[in-house]
Amino acid sequence: MADYREAFVGIDVAKLKNAIAIAEAGREGEVRFFGEVDASATSMRRVIGRIASRFDYVHFCYEAGPTGYGLYRLIRSLGHECTVVAPSLIPRKPRDRVKTNRRDAISLARLLRAGELTAVWVPDEGHESIRDLVRARAGAVETLRVHRQQVSAFMLKHGRSYPRKKSWTMRYLRWLQEQRFDHPAHQIALQEMVEAVRVSKERVERLERVIEEFVPAWSLAPIVWALQTLRGVDLIVAVTFVTEVGDASRFESPRQLMGYLGLVPGERSTGETVRRGGITKAGNGRVRHMLVESAWKAQSRLTARYRMLSARGKRTTVVCTAIARELVGFMWAVAREARVT
Repeated sequence: MADYREAFVGIDVAKLKNAIAIAEAGREGEVRFFGEVDASATSMRRVIGRIASRFDYVHFCYEAGPTGYGLYRLIRSLGHECTVVAPSLIPRKPRDRVKTNRRDAISLARLLRAGELTAVWVPDEGHESIRDLVRARAGAVETLRVHRQQVSAFMLKHGRSYPRKKSWTMRYLRWLQEQRFDHPAHQIALQEMVEAVRVSKERVERLERVIEEFVPAWSLAPIVWALQTLRGVDLIVAVTFVTEVGDASRFESPRQLMGYLGLVPGERSTGETVRRGGITKAGNGRVRHMLVESAWKAQSRLTARYRMLSARGKRTTVVCTAIARELVGFMWAVAREARVT
């Protein structure tokens, strides 16, 4: 087996051209820049074939990013290993201030050979399509929030204060329609902003209906239904959790999932001194944000814990984060059970 040859290929992906570097196996194995090639599927298929023909085993990698998982699926379809790398977990030298496509590709190849890269979970095409739909809905919700904030800021600037506590009800909308300004430009500005809120709200509702329509045909629908048995977890929360987390069985314990979602406390310890701070906020922020919101209406056991922590004088934000962390444990157990059945 002396002539058995392995290669580790780092690809710095981009919209038009991909930079490729090859690291041969072994500590003294050569690391060289292959070149920049067209990013099209046809060109990459040809280049992958050329590289693979020179070695007995080839392992490819590239950073997760806006180009998606098309290249991963292409490489896998050609029978080779491929790792999609978590960009935030790539080891970097503190003083390395030079960043080029060539250097990035060489660095990826070298780190892949050393086993220093952390892979992200890659969904299948069906899973990714539902996730894109859920993320589109999340983007629409954020747009709605911004448009509502613009209306609120406009009214505050002109000294118009809504006399009740709860805003954005039908009564609040009628109150906005009754507002009159001396200058017609102000009136038009308010009408346009209110119309933007209406359009944004309709977009959110439309996407939620589509999500509700597509979920029953999804392979992970049983997990979505099972998660909704938890108090505080509605359809959108359940679908968001499943699309972003994927297969919960890949996490060996609830604590591991909590860490993935950034819901565990950070720690800086030395010797006998242990210092714990706020949550790490690492990992998937979409799920973390939604779980904290769900903590306000979590199941009865967690409601009792909410009251207990509040009675101790804990801030509401801290209490809700603690409840969200415990809710993750329940969701992990339910998702694993639903997956098995």
